[in-house]
Amino acid sequence: MSAETKKKIEVKNLTKLFGKNQKEALEMIADGASKEEVLEKTGCTIGVKDVSFAVSQGEVFVVMGLSGSGKSTLIRCINLLNKPTSGEIFIDGEDITKLDSRQLRQMRQTKLAMVFQHFGLFTHKTVMENVEYGLEVKGMSVEERKETARNNLLAVGLKGYEDSYPRQLSGGMQQRVGLARALATDPDILLMDEPFSALDPLIRRDMQQELLDIQSKLQKTIVFITHDINEAFKIGDRVAVMKDGVVEQIGTPEEILDSPASDYIKDFVQDVDRSKVLQAKDIMFRPSALISDTAGLKTAIREMETNGISSIFVLDKQRKLKGIATIDDAVAALDAKKTLAEILTQDYHTTTPDVYVRDLIPIARETKLPLAVLSDDGRLLGIIVRASVLSALV
Repeated sequence: MSAETKKKIEVKNLTKLFGKNQKEALEMIADGASKEEVLEKTGCTIGVKDVSFAVSQGEVFVVMGLSGSGKSTLIRCINLLNKPTSGEIFIDGEDITKLDSRQLRQMRQTKLAMVFQHFGLFTHKTVMENVEYGLEVKGMSVEERKETARNNLLAVGLKGYEDSYPRQLSGGMQQRVGLARALATDPDILLMDEPFSALDPLIRRDMQQELLDIQSKLQKTIVFITHDINEAFKIGDRVAVMKDGVVEQIGTPEEILDSPASDYIKDFVQDVDRSKVLQAKDIMFRPSALISDTAGLKTAIREMETNGISSIFVLDKQRKLKGIATIDDAVAALDAKKTLAEILTQDYHTTTPDVYVRDLIPIARETKLPLAVLSDDGRLLGIIVRASVLSALV
């Protein structure tokens, strides 16, 4: 996270203990006692131990770990459903552990929303009424809250289900209602506690993509809890891996894959399908040989010969891709007195930076030309050669 990036959430030296004799337990922790030693001597269970991290505005920060690692305890501390034993939690620079009950209630209503694992819907209320609930608590007018609820149901793909009841919906659709309800209050921060773990694999993948699509538009700050490493690496901008209440490592998925901080992390990631984690932007590179669409055939041929390549991408002044020229076509065109523009071909594949390597494998197997990675407006960001796609699987 760069110095210029705004810290939306900052957790400093957070510890959460359960049980009596917490003062003695804290002293033991400070002296380096293990979780088992603290439990045996004091009866206190360590939920979270001396955890520190910051989440920047608009970031998806995933906390992952096995059952009992402390991840759910941690997220409940962030909105003070669990009151920390020690440490500080800042939201927009304000230590929320010092808020009184009125200030805390206001903060939860305006800045935070939580999506739970088991949906948490009111079974006696319709879909519309469930989504409206938080707006009703805030005192919004009936007309305004219904309009807001409709817009958010549309955003999660549930238009037409306003009058249905939760029991009439599939698990995935119920979770979409929960997400719409959280989004309806327009929170700055979404806290998501294993929201997709109760769903079957196909629906789970759909919901992961739904979340990413919504995030690309809304740019919320999200803290997402999961025990699934593939889910963590797919969704997270950065990932924190927890064990026994302690954060073992924080980094981007690629950093954790390439440089595991401990044997525990190394074991944890050894079975990760890298093709489902790495994206086009992770394996692309900026080509050393590119030419302008105003260049001549001799320039194109010289660039290919100098760089030992058999094809070259051609760009306009805005770096927008105009086409590709091959060495065979360029040499033949020179003899036929043709121009570079006349031999440009569109017979190549393009992709965007966020496409997963898994989805590029079929293309890499059939093409002989590099893949062009393009921005939304058609600018060339980089290229991917076939070997890069296949080597990313190793």
